[in-house]
Amino acid sequence: MAEAHQAVAFQFTVSPDGIDLQLSHEALRQVYLSGLHSWKKRFIRFKNGIMNGVYPGSAPGFVLVLAGYMGRAKYVQVDPSLGLFLKLGQYMPVSKYMSLETQRRVGGVLVGTGLWVAIIFTMRNALKYLLSWHGWMSERHGGVTWKSRAWLVLVKIFSGIQTPTLYSFQTSLPNLPVPSVKDTVTRYLESVRPLLDEEEYKRMEGLTLDFQKNHAPKLQWYLWLKSLWATNYVSDWWEEYIYLRSRNPIMVNSNYYAMDFLYVFPTQLQAARAGNAIHAIMLYRRKLDRAQIKPLFALASNVPFCSAQWERLFNTSRVPGQERDTLQHVSDSRHIVVYHRGRYFKVGMFYDGRLLLPREIEQQMERILADASEPQPGEEKLAALTAGNRVPWACARDAYLRRGKNRQSLDAVEKAAFFVTLDDTEQRYEPNNAVESLRRYAKSLLHGKCYDRWFDKSFNLIVYKNGTMGLNAEHSWADAPIIGHLWEHVLSMDPVKLGYATDGHCKGQTHRSLPGPQRLQWNIPSECQSMIANSLAVAQALADDVDTHIIPFEDFGKGLIKKCRTSPDAFIQIALQLAHFRDKGKFCLTYEASMTRLFREGRTETVRSCTMETCAFVRAVVNAEPRETRLALLREAAKKHQQMYRMAMTGRGIDRHLFCLYVVSQYLQLDSPFLKEVLSEPWRLSTSQTPLQQPELFDLVRHPELVSSGGGFGPVADDGYGVAYIIVGENLINFHISCKRSSPETDSHRFGNHIRQAMLDMLDLFQLQSQPSK
Repeated sequence: MAEAHQAVAFQFTVSPDGIDLQLSHEALRQVYLSGLHSWKKRFIRFKNGIMNGVYPGSAPGFVLVLAGYMGRAKYVQVDPSLGLFLKLGQYMPVSKYMSLETQRRVGGVLVGTGLWVAIIFTMRNALKYLLSWHGWMSERHGGVTWKSRAWLVLVKIFSGIQTPTLYSFQTSLPNLPVPSVKDTVTRYLESVRPLLDEEEYKRMEGLTLDFQKNHAPKLQWYLWLKSLWATNYVSDWWEEYIYLRSRNPIMVNSNYYAMDFLYVFPTQLQAARAGNAIHAIMLYRRKLDRAQIKPLFALASNVPFCSAQWERLFNTSRVPGQERDTLQHVSDSRHIVVYHRGRYFKVGMFYDGRLLLPREIEQQMERILADASEPQPGEEKLAALTAGNRVPWACARDAYLRRGKNRQSLDAVEKAAFFVTLDDTEQRYEPNNAVESLRRYAKSLLHGKCYDRWFDKSFNLIVYKNGTMGLNAEHSWADAPIIGHLWEHVLSMDPVKLGYATDGHCKGQTHRSLPGPQRLQWNIPSECQSMIANSLAVAQALADDVDTHIIPFEDFGKGLIKKCRTSPDAFIQIALQLAHFRDKGKFCLTYEASMTRLFREGRTETVRSCTMETCAFVRAVVNAEPRETRLALLREAAKKHQQMYRMAMTGRGIDRHLFCLYVVSQYLQLDSPFLKEVLSEPWRLSTSQTPLQQPELFDLVRHPELVSSGGGFGPVADDGYGVAYIIVGENLINFHISCKRSSPETDSHRFGNHIRQAMLDMLDLFQLQSQPSK
């Protein structure tokens, strides 16, 4: 194990001659540097808070407004203070402390500052009003009308001249609007029409009309009142009732994963890969703390997305409770926790007042890998509590882990920047065994051994024995694009910007006096060990039931789809409908995740991608109707899907509105058969696209091998499929399919074959030549 190091800044002994202080200068130096780092971070946050608070105002703008105001007052020979100090003089002896000229100057500065604040307030509200218009989303790709051009000019003007930081636009984003009940239920009936026969549809129409007449007005009034008071009328209830109040295991059911490069293996050394990855993640955190990450935009970097979800990316853990969990977030954390072969280690990320370099982090990982000590009783499988049901975990935590050294160790885990697992298995994409190697890899990232990931942490970095790596992320604090943004940063830095030496180690030198990792100590009684075993049994049964299949679809990609003048996402969603019909012989309620981050604190909305138009196309394919008929129906289905997606993004979706109406009905104890039935409908096909948000980081033209495998999630319904896909470059689409082995209706490998065939059949309609498979 690593060398022992002094844990206190001084020691003392009492003798007949008095007290002899034995100061450790090195420990005091580290205390000083730690405090200096903390104050620097506070100052940076304070400065960024001021800059974001006055955005779109800026320091040059303030000087310009103040100079203009004072210059005008002097030119027209008027009092710049507008008599401010003259009025104050009636109550305070101002003239005793300032001359008349000084009073005018100070008053002029105050009035000029007020004018500047008024201008900022006006610009901010004008920008919020402008960003509430989404007509640009309906325009044909490549064509912009004069109305949109004028709107874009105004957006640029009212966005100010200052370069925005990550959180600059937060106060300028519009609030998510509450749709009318009539519009929502009309779109709902349209969405279920292809899934119901005539009798069932008539019954649902009756439930809808009854709800719209009797319960909806009262529920909608409360929801409208909330929208006036709250920043976002959906997000807090969504986090509370969909995530934090769920008592089921979050492993598989909620957590999701992200994979490494598909073809590139930068190093075979586990400790070296961990060194570069951890350093890259910590650099990202530093940029986040300093607000140096650029905000994301739509429409050629003019329409900002909400950045609120970044706030809890690091130093965050989900804490279990009897009835609901809570999210614990600390403002700063200077360490990570590493799990290896059943032991937990606390590893400091700073020394000498700076972030550890990649080779120094590798040095710490090597020390952990070389440690031959055995796990303490109950320690090895402790994290199984985070993988099982939430109530037993809450009970065990309160009863056995909140006192003594258990509390200290648990605090170290829960307050760590993030969690790292040095996995003792090997995972990798093997071209000669593609299906099985990717299946094992996905299952390992999704659940591992059910006790070697701390599923409550905001994310876990998993580094395998052969140098492959990946992430497992908890879902309640934010959605997948936030983790995806971090992961793109890590993958872009690892092999290129940081790189490795010729021997596979991280570049740089080890640190001779670097204190080693600290082994966390536990005292886990037998009663707690029994609870751990029970949680592990529940988690293991859940993990064993998950079936996964990964498809690196290389026949063609978005480059060829765009030549069909079709949205790539719409193309894939329609292919999934065709594949599902071939797989099960019927249509199903389909969930596609979209985002509402054009609004402040927006999260997700559902696109119900099984539409009447899509079903008409699928039936035409199954019935082998003429190519022209199928092609026309495909274009109509794609057009409808794009329309549905735009509506979801602009706050006119169906499901979040109905969800919030249901929450209000529960508060008011109103029994609505319509809402109860809507909220109980299973999503037997749950889909999500993993967006590539920073394409500038990857030169896939010169380096086509630097493609990510993307990520995936577990099945939502017991008899359904979960499908995640990532469109990488122009010629690759990766599909991640999951289902449950216990269902006789599903088979992920079979469904994957249907997806591949559906994609090829749809491309054939356009009579374009696809690229040959590799």
